[in-house]
Amino acid sequence: MTEERIMKNRNHLVWRLLPAALLLAVLTVCVSPAVLARPNQAAPAPATAAKPAAALLDLNSATLDQLKQLPGIGDAYARKIVDGRPYRAKTDLVQKKIIPQATYNKIASMVIAKQPKASK
Repeated sequence: MTEERIMKNRNHLVWRLLPAALLLAVLTVCVSPAVLARPNQAAPAPATAAKPAAALLDLNSATLDQLKQLPGIGDAYARKIVDGRPYRAKTDLVQKKIIPQATYNKIASMVIAKQPKASK
């Protein structure tokens, strides 16, 4: 075989293997070691998943002490929340200017505004 033919065959082989080599390199760098360690397990649930409705604090019935347990809610905001009742939705806290948006963002996943059951 001539040297030119050998070089042509080698270059052809390199171009055929290059995509697979690049893919392997990308996967090696990008895939988390934790994912590789447990391939048969489902991914963990996101930390920001909403709590079940039973675990949410009801803005329309919570006590001052319960409200003060929320992040960013102290004596003054707890009192304003109680004084601003009833709430149709938890977003009323911002719409009625009870608390600022930044504080609402901290507690939005922890509260709910339950509506009283209609009496017949």
